[in-house]
Amino acid sequence: MPDLITSPQNPRIKNLLKLQQKSSERRAQGLTIIEGLRELTIAHGAGVVVPALFVCAELAGAERQQQLRDLFGRGTTEWFEVSKAVFEKVAYREGSDGVLALAQPPKRTLDALPLPAAPLLLVLEAVEKPGNLGAILRTADAAQATAVIVCDPRTDLFNPNAIRSSIGCSFTVPTIATTRDELLAWCRHHGIRTYAAALTEHAVPYTTCDFRGPTALVMGTEADGLTPALLQACDQTIIIPMRGAIDSLNVSTATAILTFEAVRQREV
Repeated sequence: MPDLITSPQNPRIKNLLKLQQKSSERRAQGLTIIEGLRELTIAHGAGVVVPALFVCAELAGAERQQQLRDLFGRGTTEWFEVSKAVFEKVAYREGSDGVLALAQPPKRTLDALPLPAAPLLLVLEAVEKPGNLGAILRTADAAQATAVIVCDPRTDLFNPNAIRSSIGCSFTVPTIATTRDELLAWCRHHGIRTYAAALTEHAVPYTTCDFRGPTALVMGTEADGLTPALLQACDQTIIIPMRGAIDSLNVSTATAILTFEAVRQREV
């Protein structure tokens, strides 16, 4: 075990804080932060490169430290021990288990995405809340969706809070950032039918649609919905009928409902 880092002015600690707080820094360094042994284990299983670990022995305990050694003990990952006070400064969630890592997020493109005969894609436009992105990635992992595609994102796809909310599924689901026009052209080229979730005059209940073929479920932001250009370009507009006073659901909840309807149809 290396010397204990006890000062928040340590250059490595200062860099961790920069990576947490600034998406521009994450892009420049090609790094993000994973906090938590469970998330880190999932990322490792997905083949994510982890250059460095920061461990608070007091919080992690002997069992977690042994699990980390089993995962990374024979690789090139550097291990840094930090004091509890320093770790609590860099941790971004309450009740942390004392494990934090630097990771290299994968770089994926539409053109390189392998497609099955009938892909199921979850498309998000201008997503800005890391928590919603993370929740949708959990749904995508659970449903074994082909990919999550984000058009014109307002948060970076590997924001540490998105990774936390996804419980590591940021790394198990192919996640791609692109533009609206690139997405639409790509879907047309591959014969993928686009279904826009929006409350419009011509929308039909989602249960009346056939999602068994190549399908993209297209979701907008909670505040503004889909932009008119993307809404008009989609093949069909769909709704989840509301029976109460509220006319819509949280975007991650709505995405889960539509996704598992597609899964149900494909399993019948």
